[in-house]
Amino acid sequence: MSDPLYLSLWFPDFSGPEMLPHTFAVLQQFPFSAQRPGISYFAVHPISWDEATVLERRFPSGIDPGQATLIAAELVHDDYAYVFEAHWDLWTPDESNANWVLEPATVKFIVQGEEFDEGSYQQTGHIEVDFGLDSYFLQPETSLSDQTRAKIRDNVAKLVEFSVNVATPSFICQCTLRLLRFYFVLPPSSFSVSEAPACAAASRAVSTRNGEHET
Repeated sequence: MSDPLYLSLWFPDFSGPEMLPHTFAVLQQFPFSAQRPGISYFAVHPISWDEATVLERRFPSGIDPGQATLIAAELVHDDYAYVFEAHWDLWTPDESNANWVLEPATVKFIVQGEEFDEGSYQQTGHIEVDFGLDSYFLQPETSLSDQTRAKIRDNVAKLVEFSVNVATPSFICQCTLRLLRFYFVLPPSSFSVSEAPACAAASRAVSTRNGEHET
């Protein structure tokens, strides 16, 4: 059974003027799909998730993150939320499970003002990155061959590299990643950008598939 996978980011100052600069900085770290580059969808939600959107736009060819944040800048309020939809390329088995292809997978960036939805950011983050289901990183329906292990490692390495990049000291944020049925709190002072965290997480993914669990 697949589980949803999120990265939650909190910042010391996420007031109106700081919301979009932080958002743009996070988007700049994201490895956009070569097949579906840029931001493909954008929406503005007022007050709470129960309210109708005040703006929705789709961009079939994708737009630059800078352009997307400029659109959002016209509607900056502490009680608004902003949803940016993008894609990145992940390895996926074909229907025969014999061959693997790089396919665009949807990722949503959910940005919440501190007064939006009664302060729901406290639980989910000022910026919540929704990676979809963790099946890309476990492939539970695929036999665990050497090829499967390699593709899982590649996918997880991309996930962790992005997470580590946004957890660097320059962002001055706290990050919580629900990763492969484990939770990690990523303090900004503890990380530098390197391959080590990605390799460790990739090995943990394969260990999870093998039925091994850390305590």
